[in-house]
Amino acid sequence: EIKVFSAGANMQLLPCQQLGQLRPCTARSPPAVQCIPRHLISSQSSCQERPGFVTASTCRKQSKGSHQRTCKPTPRLASSIVSRATANDGAEPLPKGSVSVVLLAGGVGKRMGASIPKQYLPLHGRALATYSLQTFSNMPEVGEVVIVCDPSWKDIFDKAIFDVGAVVPKSMPIKWALPGAERQDSVYNGLQEVTGELVAIHDSARPLITPKDALRCFQDGWQCGAAVLGVMVKPTIKEVDSNGMVIKTLERSKLWEVQTPQVIRTALLKEGFEAVRSKNLAVTDDVSIVEALGKPVKITEGSYTNIKITTPDDLPMAAAFLEEQQKEAAQTRS
Repeated sequence: EIKVFSAGANMQLLPCQQLGQLRPCTARSPPAVQCIPRHLISSQSSCQERPGFVTASTCRKQSKGSHQRTCKPTPRLASSIVSRATANDGAEPLPKGSVSVVLLAGGVGKRMGASIPKQYLPLHGRALATYSLQTFSNMPEVGEVVIVCDPSWKDIFDKAIFDVGAVVPKSMPIKWALPGAERQDSVYNGLQEVTGELVAIHDSARPLITPKDALRCFQDGWQCGAAVLGVMVKPTIKEVDSNGMVIKTLERSKLWEVQTPQVIRTALLKEGFEAVRSKNLAVTDDVSIVEALGKPVKITEGSYTNIKITTPDDLPMAAAFLEEQQKEAAQTRS
């Protein structure tokens, strides 16, 4: 997905329509980010989560009242790809547990040509989808994760949550939703289970998202209403007609390749879905729903390592990036 952004420090997304309705975005442009993350060890509540394939999570509370922040803190799981997330300069800290992550894992992945969906292919002995699940579930800003997947693949996530060497804290509420016919249908289904003020939609086929980049996108979404992680396009892009003839060369400085997570205020996304469904619009990504409302979207500069596994050639590249992250994490621990 390539998007055109306005010039200037704010890097604000230009909707295709109603440009005159754009309002200024107050978030500051993020500083340069490092591609290699650092190790993070923190704490979280010690509730025992026992999810089933239902529309709401169940939890054995160890203390009376809400389990969100009243349980006794316990050490959070260490991770080879979980890094120290740092805030944008001058950004307001996000309330703990304010972000609901919708992890999309219902795709088929036809271009991969594999016998199983690409998000379940092994990467260093683990399913791709479990890496981003691990990253988000160890961030204090995340209060719940909604996994959108076919029930036949639920056991992949159960291993990451319950088995020996589990990478998800037992205190993290896990919810489940069924995938839809199209991406926007899967997002809509996951949105019905969300309780946080902010929703972060992430493709599970992007296993190398770092907490540092995710946090910056969370903060931009919190301040502006909607934000998407992205990187500047490197190659020259040309617009062509149906006969393959060049119409013009696009200005590369205004082109950004968008990634995930795509972070939106929950109320705003629900409003956007109402508009999309009433007009029967088809959208290719999540912030396009916000664009349809004529609302601003902030670009958060991410990392080129946050690749989406789409073809067989992507797997060796992801493995190499992962090895670099693990080396950096090991050096930090030592």
